[in-house]
Amino acid sequence: MPRCGNIRRYLREVSGSRKAERISYIPPILILFIELIMLEHAISFGENYVIFFTIVLLIISFIELILIIREMHKHRVKHMFDRTLTIKLDDFITDTKITNVKEIVLQFIDRYPLYEKNRVELYKLTCQIMQTHKDQSFEKQYLLRLSAFVKGSTSKDAPTIVKTFFKKYPEYEQYGSEVYDRICKLLEIKKR
Repeated sequence: MPRCGNIRRYLREVSGSRKAERISYIPPILILFIELIMLEHAISFGENYVIFFTIVLLIISFIELILIIREMHKHRVKHMFDRTLTIKLDDFITDTKITNVKEIVLQFIDRYPLYEKNRVELYKLTCQIMQTHKDQSFEKQYLLRLSAFVKGSTSKDAPTIVKTFFKKYPEYEQYGSEVYDRICKLLEIKKR
């Protein structure tokens, strides 16, 4: 069974790939199958030049299939590498609580030297992760403020609450419709 390890690993890769990637295997396999049928017919008729050209087409199709498999494998390996790197970097940023991008990248490379070659990618990824953390923190703070504001409000009218909320917290005006929707939901909860 050890001889089939690569085949099993490849089949797991294919089964874990996206539907579009799996569908892209169909045309080359179909063409390969049709060319095998053509080769069988050419052999039965004994036409040497047809056999030759069919074998050439069969070889080209087989090479094309191998190239597609290699490209899919490279894409899958890159995707898994990026995913692992993102998870490790996110955990590292959360654990260290460093706010300087350069310091994060340098200390991350010190801890994981195998990512030394990916320094540029680390900088971009660090900025994206830090922006995501900032957005999540902003949204959490916004929801807490909004919830407390609605609970403390004496008014039952959503537009009035929205206006007073924006007067108190003008930085949230860009989220106007979302604030209004959330206030309506919070008022429904408050009524119950």
